[in-house]
Amino acid sequence: MTALGIMLLVLGAVLVVAEAHLPSGALGAAGGVALMIGGIVAIAALGGGAALAVPVGTILGVVAVGWTMLAMRVAASTRHRRVLAGGEALCGRIGVVRGWSGAAGQVFVEGALWRARQQPAELYAYSSPATNRDHDRDPDIDRDPDRDPDRNDSLHEGDQIVVERITGLTLSVRRAEEWELIV
Repeated sequence: MTALGIMLLVLGAVLVVAEAHLPSGALGAAGGVALMIGGIVAIAALGGGAALAVPVGTILGVVAVGWTMLAMRVAASTRHRRVLAGGEALCGRIGVVRGWSGAAGQVFVEGALWRARQQPAELYAYSSPATNRDHDRDPDIDRDPDRDPDRNDSLHEGDQIVVERITGLTLSVRRAEEWELIV
């Protein structure tokens, strides 16, 4: 019986440690139960009475549940953080055009030169009465120079850009708006 108690204690400890690496709650709960039963069985097999075995088992179970809750809380908090590495981390970052020709060029973002293509203006332009395509029919509508669809929107060296998405090793970028450049 002592061997069974010790095996359950070891199994419980392994499951609780596994919970820290694969937080789901199930491994920690199973580990807590195994620790409680293992502690009770081991103490009872060694001649300890129920007055000693039950409190020790309860304490082991409470510690395992506390550890599981802590592991789950830490795991839940990391899921809502911004991605810090990899291609996904570049989305939304501000960069500078280093060279541009037509619809493609090179941009400097986060310390590296990237191949880039310009995001079409229709995908990020706001729809408002001043930017409606029907403005040609009504000459009284004031045109917003920043949103004029007839203006040349190609990028030039030194322009600030925002990364919209990444396809392979090519960034899709658009011209940064004034409010995005405010630090």
